Amino acid sequence: MHTIIMVEFILYLVIMLVVGYLVSRRSKSHADFLLGGKQLPGWALAFSERATGESAWLLLGYTGFVFATGLSGIWVAFGIASGIVFAWLFLAKRFMKEAEKTGALTLPGYLAYRFGKHGKIILWLSTILIFSFMMFYFGAQIAGAGKTLLAVFNIPTKVGAVLSVIVVIILAYVGGFVTVVWTDMIQAIMMLVTLVVLPIVALVKISAADLSISQALVAAGPSMDSWTGGAIGFSVGLLLFNNFAWFFGFLGGQPQLSARFMALRSKKEANQGSFVAITWTILAYGGAFMIGITALTLYQGQAFGDVEMVLPYMILDLMPPWIAGILLAGILAAIISTADSQLLVITSSVSEDIIRHAMNMNLSEKKLVAISRLTIVAAGIVGLVIALTSKSLVFLVVSWAWAGVGCTLSPAVILTFFWKRYSGIGVIATIISGFVSTVIWISTPLDAIATSRFTTFFIAAACGIVFSLLFPDKKYEDSKAGQESTILETRASSSLEVN
Repeated sequence: MHTIIMVEFILYLVIMLVVGYLVSRRSKSHADFLLGGKQLPGWALAFSERATGESAWLLLGYTGFVFATGLSGIWVAFGIASGIVFAWLFLAKRFMKEAEKTGALTLPGYLAYRFGKHGKIILWLSTILIFSFMMFYFGAQIAGAGKTLLAVFNIPTKVGAVLSVIVVIILAYVGGFVTVVWTDMIQAIMMLVTLVVLPIVALVKISAADLSISQALVAAGPSMDSWTGGAIGFSVGLLLFNNFAWFFGFLGGQPQLSARFMALRSKKEANQGSFVAITWTILAYGGAFMIGITALTLYQGQAFGDVEMVLPYMILDLMPPWIAGILLAGILAAIISTADSQLLVITSSVSEDIIRHAMNMNLSEKKLVAISRLTIVAAGIVGLVIALTSKSLVFLVVSWAWAGVGCTLSPAVILTFFWKRYSGIGVIATIISGFVSTVIWISTPLDAIATSRFTTFFIAAACGIVFSLLFPDKKYEDSKAGQESTILETRASSSLEVN
């Protein structure tokens, strides 16, 4: 059985590497390497954005979370789906327009352009923020790959992690953004097949065995059959909000996702992408939730040493070998698609934001691409070390990174887009307060009471607003003074006319 699955795994990896090599020949400049040169169709970018946004944490972390918590796990899916829909409908086109207008290749680069006087400080702070948290996010993906290979082939976790890092580095190294997007598209489809097919098969088996999902939930624990996790009063609101709080990280602050919006070519492509992304999200999260629930029903009373291995266990248990190999490859697809995008985000922060702009180093396109590739290798090695030394669950590590990056930069994006009085000092205050509050929050028991995904967003937003009001940009003050002068002149003119 494992021989068939191993052959399919290897075949999948070979296909990814071949596709990556073939499309890599399109990447000519540094801009192509980081953002694809605005040559990618909207539907491909949508698949890539979804494959990048959903990683080992969805197939391993979220399915395990639902298995451990029951019906109340639905609110995580609801929060995430709401954030994805909002981002595609209300932010994607704005990102596309701003990228065209400013020529920015990265999210930090865009913020620095908008607040030019403080641009270099913004670039440095954004890079420190992204590198600090994104490395742990990347490490979580590699840890998930190690877990999967251990569960399927009994390959030692460390060996599996090393093999996974090698594949991820090669894909990101050879062709940059273009390679990542096209391989992401294939991986997004594979992920969707896994998340849709498996719960259907599980429901058929539950029906054939005359099992009851409702009875299994009751037997699993006193709160498992409750949509509120058994909480009452204020605790209900806190539970729902903590799970829904994933929403705030989707409001433009995840640079690996916003890059896909910036790469869009037209409104038509954006609308096309919105339909693909939203449809994918509904099917994928509905399927992931049902996998957790059906696993509870099928494996009543069975103890799992690691609940995040429920999905691989189900696949091996319910599927014939040749199908199991394809579905298990979907897990590896989720990991690779997110990991290589995270490497590109880290790379763009170093080569584009710091070396090219913050340090004003006038290097050739060839040298910038070379630096990007060296950064990919170095970051991949650091991420591997994190994966091998971290003992936390994938779900938990991703949650921290989501707060640190997404819920810090999302307020900066929203305020930049929709509030004219947002200032450069306000952006700096947003980034610093988001970084510090996340570190403090996840290091204390406070995170178990109110998630850092919520507190980081509102602390960062509040600091950004307060410091913008206290330290407005000169251009706003000049504009305000000009408006007041115009009003006074108009009043004076009206007064003379009356006299």
